[in-house]
Amino acid sequence: MEMIYGFLESLPFSMFHYDFMKNAFLASILITPLFALLGTMAVNNKMAFFSDALGHSAFTGIGLGVLLGLNDPLFAMLAFGIFLGLVITRVKAANMVSSDTVISVFSSAALALGIVILSASGGFAKYSAYLIGDILTVGQKDLLVIAGVLLVAYVLWAVLYNPLLLVSVNRSLAASRGVRVLLVENIFVMMVAVAVMVSIRWVGILLINSLLILPAAAARNIAGGAGSYHWTATVFALISSLVGLTVSYIWNTSAGATMVLTAAVLFFLTYAIGRLRK
Repeated sequence: MEMIYGFLESLPFSMFHYDFMKNAFLASILITPLFALLGTMAVNNKMAFFSDALGHSAFTGIGLGVLLGLNDPLFAMLAFGIFLGLVITRVKAANMVSSDTVISVFSSAALALGIVILSASGGFAKYSAYLIGDILTVGQKDLLVIAGVLLVAYVLWAVLYNPLLLVSVNRSLAASRGVRVLLVENIFVMMVAVAVMVSIRWVGILLINSLLILPAAAARNIAGGAGSYHWTATVFALISSLVGLTVSYIWNTSAGATMVLTAAVLFFLTYAIGRLRK
């Protein structure tokens, strides 16, 4: 880690004179590629609001952690996030109502339940920082956790990429080809849940969905195929995070919000390019 810090300090950017900016920079490089990959499949599967529902469920996870007396609510958040994701997938698979309706119902209920639990215990104000998040609070131990999650996600992605892609195109076709559709969807949901819950204290509940979906949506505007789609989304995610972090340092603004605005600018630019091509 000291070698990486030394390299960053050698760069001609004043923000790297501070350890918290170095940590935020490294966290951005680790988090955003993972979000880009997961975001592409979320967009393909028309689950753009799924991560938003998981983000809202973080409040319930925090509330459960408070009730259980946990010092760090992360494990309660992970458990409840994975549980909620699996329930949403199960209900969605029943085809009783549309996907966006299912996600909206669970998202609203999870957020309300979390607020009720935290307000009853008097802890809502203490945990309201999770709404906005602050990537500048990332520490070295947090970087190791993010790196571990990213490594596991890449391994699962390599193993499940083709089944996930086939499921996103046509569930019935995927099932006829021997793909265990529900299992693949459940693993993907758990990947998203873990990524969201691990990152939410730095990205924020209100911004997590935007950072997950916007780079993927921008890449889809101009990508010519599945391969280029994923690589373009990854590049856009890195640009959004690094440019956003730099601009937030210069302008003294919220890092997460500035990253999201940068991703939104990329989306509108690529949308215009896509329209011109057509």
